[in-house]
Amino acid sequence: MHALLPSLIILLISSCGTHLKTSADAAPGEAYRSFTLDGAWCWFSDPRAIYHAGKHQRTYAGWVDSAGNIAVGSYDHNDGAITLHILHEKLERDDHDNPSVFIDKEGRLMVFYSKHATGDSPIFLARAKTPESITEWEPLQTLSLNDTITYAGFSNTYTYSNIVQLSGEQNRMYLFWRGADFKPNFSTSSDNGRTWSTGKILILPERIYSNRRPYMKVASNNEDVIHFAFTDGHPHVEPTNSIYYLKYQDGKLFKANGDEVMDWSELPVEPGQADVVYNATESREKAWIWDIAEDKAGHPVVVYAKFPTDTTHVYYYGIFDGSRWNNYRLSEAGRWFPHTPDGAREREPNYSGGIALDHDDPSTVYLSRERNGIFEIERWSTNDKGLHWNVTDVTKNSRYDNVRPFVIRNNSGESPGVLWMNIQKYIHYTDYKGEIKMSVRE
Repeated sequence: MHALLPSLIILLISSCGTHLKTSADAAPGEAYRSFTLDGAWCWFSDPRAIYHAGKHQRTYAGWVDSAGNIAVGSYDHNDGAITLHILHEKLERDDHDNPSVFIDKEGRLMVFYSKHATGDSPIFLARAKTPESITEWEPLQTLSLNDTITYAGFSNTYTYSNIVQLSGEQNRMYLFWRGADFKPNFSTSSDNGRTWSTGKILILPERIYSNRRPYMKVASNNEDVIHFAFTDGHPHVEPTNSIYYLKYQDGKLFKANGDEVMDWSELPVEPGQADVVYNATESREKAWIWDIAEDKAGHPVVVYAKFPTDTTHVYYYGIFDGSRWNNYRLSEAGRWFPHTPDGAREREPNYSGGIALDHDDPSTVYLSRERNGIFEIERWSTNDKGLHWNVTDVTKNSRYDNVRPFVIRNNSGESPGVLWMNIQKYIHYTDYKGEIKMSVRE
């Protein structure tokens, strides 16, 4: 039995305007206002936060707290009010469980989340009862979408969720997750998420070992295109983990230059059929994808981390210029950010501070890198598609690490700001304590 949806609501009102800082007002991470005093997230379930302008102008976000509660919050850009609500009590203490959030055409919040590859526990879908409110919710939907017949004998678990909707396909919704056989799976809905098709594997690398799992990021223009960036697997076990790209449009998959790869009905696709954005077999430096977006010309942009060694993380910006992929080195990021106990071996040495694109303008990047032993947030912007960059501090002289930035999605103009984790403790993805901080416009 899943937990019932509690009715706990917490309302926080700003007492002054000084808590809202822009990137030009760099300050310690702790000086920024907290969206929540207890929250964390991974970077493979998105959107983690979205802006919606209707009767109100609000940002909605979701996270998992240190007790394993799945929570959502809303921030009102006019009066500074923050409302918090626990959707699911003690689901699981694991930051992989953070939800993805979506606003339907009526302005109602939909929230997707799951446990981290735990048994056959499903994807949960919570739907707000009324537009622009997180105080009342319909009964939870449970989505057991993996095809256990076609993929009989393979793993039947759920991790991560990514949701997009295409207006050009009569508002069909596409839900992506890591599911059957630990591969990227997908399902579609044509009735605003009430019913879903049986899941199907999207990407299928050669099964050279059990549960080989590509990591995937998703972006869309919300009309007729979905962009995918993905890896061979996990950098822990893939010494030549590369970065690949594909585009969905009009029922087909394409490379960035428009070359057709296959019809959507012919899935799954193999990584070797996709664009190779970064080929780690040549450099012998494994990589991990962090984000993908579409620029104003409709071309894909990605950001990723490379690992010359596990203690040296380097951020890269990849952009398709209409004919080829160009990859630009941004900065060394330091090493992993988890707080490895003395004498212990770090279990996640490829957990970088994190890098995220502004999906409204991917010439802007927010990244976390180690400076003087602390991870700080920086804003990078380019006017020439990655050749040169202007860098502005968002945080400086922080006491705690600032990691995993996420630019609030807007989809209709300028992003209203950036959120990130300010962590007091991060031993493992099951042992953490931190706050979600924000730098937003009023």
